[in-house]
Amino acid sequence: MISYSTQCIEQDDIDGVIDILKGKYLTQGKKVEEFEIVLSKYTGAKHAITFNSATTALFSAYTVSGISQDDEIITTPISFVATSNMFVTLGAKPVWCDIKMDGNIDEEKIEELISPKTKAIVTVDFAGKPVNMQKIQKIAKKYDLLLIDDASHALGSSINNTKIGSMADMTIFSFHAIKPITTSEGGAILTDNDDYAKELKRIRSHGITKKELWDSDMSSMGYNFRMTEVAGSLGVTQMKKLDSFIQKREAISTYYYERFKDTKAFSTIELDKNTISSRHLFPILLDKSLYPHKEEIFQSMQKNKINVQVHYKPIYKNSFYIEKFGKVSLPRTEDFFTSEISIPCHQKMSIEDAKYVADTLLKILNKYSRQ
Repeated sequence: MISYSTQCIEQDDIDGVIDILKGKYLTQGKKVEEFEIVLSKYTGAKHAITFNSATTALFSAYTVSGISQDDEIITTPISFVATSNMFVTLGAKPVWCDIKMDGNIDEEKIEELISPKTKAIVTVDFAGKPVNMQKIQKIAKKYDLLLIDDASHALGSSINNTKIGSMADMTIFSFHAIKPITTSEGGAILTDNDDYAKELKRIRSHGITKKELWDSDMSSMGYNFRMTEVAGSLGVTQMKKLDSFIQKREAISTYYYERFKDTKAFSTIELDKNTISSRHLFPILLDKSLYPHKEEIFQSMQKNKINVQVHYKPIYKNSFYIEKFGKVSLPRTEDFFTSEISIPCHQKMSIEDAKYVADTLLKILNKYSRQ
């Protein structure tokens, strides 16, 4: 089975983990700090604070930024539910902004959604393609709003040679198994704000600040959101290979673009000029004539040992959100969800694998196109 995305664990990753397991510290040692330094240098952000998942990182970012009861957060419905779950947990309300057909929030529709209750704009760099950060930054500054980027897909992505991680008030990365790099589970917040960084370090460790010798003080509510040394070691070795991973994903993507350039059965998502994507996903968007056959197409790919996926069911379609906030329907979000399928694209694939995926996909779609 060719997965739509997967981790790539090599001998240096394994050796690093073994060294940690043989060493003195499994948690709260120096390896996590080393990983944070590497992340800061790579992205250009002043601070990198790691967590045991991107979900706890999101919760912590929303908490230290003061998001609370009755605040409104403008965000995209095309994401994993954690993006909004964590601010809903704090009592805030999602205000869904429609998207463009690249899966990213439509920056032209943000301003009309701003109200006196709006606290923040939360973006998502879908599939690794950066949002139009320049325009969204201007909107956030104009209305004095926080800008938080859920860049769980986008470590290694950049705009005009500026890496994602240094452009929002806080940027969240995920190191889940199938993300651009993995620590098995894990996340991080990147920020230039000294106060945020200080509070984030406290919140991930029970709200406690160590003073002298045995003396410590819990000065605020906190949790055990710390990353382990094992995960930190994986992060350090994986970061050394991130750019090569992206190059391999880009080679697969380039092959797909060439193979699919003449097809009318679906479209692909192009990158903007001077933009680099981590290529976390390679989405295709089915032609409307194929909408009724999407489930059969999906199943046919699976039967041919190609593991495709759909990213994502709009968050507002989940029963929890319907019951809590009512029914919502956004036109382009609905079109995107109906048309999107993510096909395999990752660093463990060969061009021969990509050829098999492309051949199989085109053969299956040709069958339904003739109908």
